[in-house]
Amino acid sequence: MTCRHRTVCALSVVVAGVSLMLASAAGQTSASAGRISASPATSTVPRTADGHPDLQGIWNTATITPLERPDQFAGKATLTEAEAAAYAREFLETSSLDRRDGGSAADRSRAYPNYFTDRGSALARINNVIRTSLIVDPPDGRIPPLTPEGQKRVDREAAFRAATSDAGEQAGTVGLGVYDDPELRPLAERCLLAFGSSSGPPSLPVLYNNFKQIVQTKDHVMILVEMVHDARVIPFNRSHAPKHIRKWMGDSVAHWDGDTLVIDTTNFTDKTRFRGSSENLHVVERFTRVDANTIVYRFTVDDPATWTRPWTGEYPWTATDEPLYEYACHEGNYAFGGILRGARLLEKEAAEKLRK
Repeated sequence: MTCRHRTVCALSVVVAGVSLMLASAAGQTSASAGRISASPATSTVPRTADGHPDLQGIWNTATITPLERPDQFAGKATLTEAEAAAYAREFLETSSLDRRDGGSAADRSRAYPNYFTDRGSALARINNVIRTSLIVDPPDGRIPPLTPEGQKRVDREAAFRAATSDAGEQAGTVGLGVYDDPELRPLAERCLLAFGSSSGPPSLPVLYNNFKQIVQTKDHVMILVEMVHDARVIPFNRSHAPKHIRKWMGDSVAHWDGDTLVIDTTNFTDKTRFRGSSENLHVVERFTRVDANTIVYRFTVDDPATWTRPWTGEYPWTATDEPLYEYACHEGNYAFGGILRGARLLEKEAAEKLRK
């Protein structure tokens, strides 16, 4: 079964189950904007045999909280219950992807109706405080300004969009011939890496498929990302690979800081720039299980060649008993052959018309 979204997968599983039941019958008759303050309590957090918090399980990371604070909440890091409910209601009403009121270009960008997406329905809470942005530092909830070097790089790449780790699934490209070469299309579109930096690091919520599974041993931790089925296998207490070894999701190493799992990642490739970052991007992720149902995921992004200062965000990962379905989008994307053949056919037809 080829499946790219949990709603569709779930429906497929239900239909398949009903079909099997019918066949058998025929044969027989669900505080503050800063760092979380305390280590998890032993009584509320399960632990592994070696005494560390047990982070294993499937976690839902969906949230409608944006990465950066919206202009309407400028200077306002947190919201009241009433303000949060009003924002969520407005968000769900105005962000529908099945609207048809923006012209053909906007309509094409709304390929997924709301029932096909799974962005969540509420803003993120930590210590029962409702946030207006995932970014908590700088205090304005915004990504710091680009350095002159970073701005030049972003401007240069804007003239020819590179395949980045945070490109949207329908990311546009510019210039002639961008659909003629599959290797010019975004990585997610080619089923190579999750879009929106869902895989990370840093790992951010996206349009759908926001489940992540953690498997933990004394030597490694594995994070399986539902979107495009990326898996990060991270060793404990090792040195980073030599600088000349570069990886799409960077080179990650882990260690425990008390009851917090810390993952340090360097050695990124220049093929997967995060928001225009350089290959010297440095990301530190911190996973703290604060109760039986919640991990607070905190990340710090540092790249002096791109931003004027480091920046930090955090949001909760919530335990779920729902299954993580297969994301059967295959490397290369089998539809590309038809797309390219169609383009050649259109070119042939146009050339024949000119000859007449």
